[in-house]
Amino acid sequence: MYAPRVLVSMIATLVFFAIVTYFITQSLSTTFLETALCAILLQTGYFAGVLFLIRNSEKGRREALSGASVATGVGPNHSDEKSGSLPPATMNRTDPVKY
Repeated sequence: MYAPRVLVSMIATLVFFAIVTYFITQSLSTTFLETALCAILLQTGYFAGVLFLIRNSEKGRREALSGASVATGVGPNHSDEKSGSLPPATMNRTDPVKY
């Protein structure tokens, strides 16, 4: 989750919610209260989502480290030649990459 994009999306959602709520209720106090409650719910959901992502990445990292250590007796291999991906240096070249 990219924080600035989430913040802009939340603000846009709250503005839209406030406009619709005002047209439905015709009351500024009700609109303000319901929009504040909506903002709290959005922040709670964002916080829970970030915690979920952190928990899953940590769990995956621990499983990868423990699985690699048990299977081979050493840590994970981060060599570009053996990983099957393009090395970072080839991403800026203008000539075609030969496999």
